Amino acid sequence: MQFWLIQTLNSIAFGGLLFLLSSGFSLIFGLMRMPNLAHGAFFMLGAYFGATFMNWGANFWIAALLSGLAVGVLGVILERGLLRKLAGNAQGQVLVTLGVSFIIADVCLMVWTGDPVPVPAPQWARPPMFLMGYAFPTYRLVVLVIAVIAAVLLYLLMERTRLGAMIRAGVDDMEMARGVGIRVSLLFMMVFMLGAALAGLGGTIGGPIMQAYPGLDADMLPLALVVVILGGVGSLMGAFVGSFAVGFIYNFGTALFPDFAYVILFLPMVAVLVLMPEGLFAGSRQ
Repeated sequence: MQFWLIQTLNSIAFGGLLFLLSSGFSLIFGLMRMPNLAHGAFFMLGAYFGATFMNWGANFWIAALLSGLAVGVLGVILERGLLRKLAGNAQGQVLVTLGVSFIIADVCLMVWTGDPVPVPAPQWARPPMFLMGYAFPTYRLVVLVIAVIAAVLLYLLMERTRLGAMIRAGVDDMEMARGVGIRVSLLFMMVFMLGAALAGLGGTIGGPIMQAYPGLDADMLPLALVVVILGGVGSLMGAFVGSFAVGFIYNFGTALFPDFAYVILFLPMVAVLVLMPEGLFAGSRQ
């Protein structure tokens, strides 16, 4: 009983963390029609930035916001300085983001060395809480609450603001969006910054659970890809549902069948690609 309860709570918390990573990835992928292969590196960089800001005296939440802002600015530089010059060359853009991910990984290795860097949770969230007589880390539930708040805010942004309407129009039909006067190039920059900032924020928030370490980017990027493929490119609802589905599949697969964890994870993705190539929520671009 304890195993199933703890694994279920771990899966829910991990799904919330995946949503912070995959929501921005899905929006960028949906609007720009390219997978940003530097997204995992942005997540890792956010974890390192968060640890550094906290070492400089910032509290956890200020460090998380500063990390998101710093990574968001880096995203703007990448989009403005490199990707925009390769407009129309999707293959070139993908290769550039892959190269940038390698550069970020090497820079992190030089600056923070190869040892894991701990990111301490807020003091009040460190003592465990007890559920049904079992101890469970309080901070993991805090991550879930943050993910739900982020999902609500993103929903309001997408459904209740002019910017959200423009993003949805660009995801659904980019040429028509240009035809009605939407500045798609400016939209690219704003969405890329938002996606990068969410990844940086998620890196700091996930730091107390995962720590910052070399290879964190390579561990998280495949999971974000699976989430987007399962949920549907550009779908906020798909990213939300897909994140928790992948969280459950990955955690239980790793615990029950450690030698086949990735097989269990990628099989549903293959099935969705065969049966529903556009994802489970392809018709719900929210």
